[in-house]
Amino acid sequence: MKSWIIADAEHLGGSPRVRGTRISVALILESLAAGMSVADIVDAYPSLTEKSVRGALAELAHKKELQPA
Repeated sequence: MKSWIIADAEHLGGSPRVRGTRISVALILESLAAGMSVADIVDAYPSLTEKSVRGALAELAHKKELQPA
């Protein structure tokens, strides 16, 4: 499967975003930190789906930099 998180210079100044959207990964994390649920985020940003949000979060959780040494 393709990566849910992509980055390119033409969108959001190269910040990581959810594939197929202009929604930054940071915005999703900030929304969760503010107490929003995945359903709330999907309702607030119609270009996202629950699958894309959960996919991006799972991808983040499996990043090597976040794994225990």
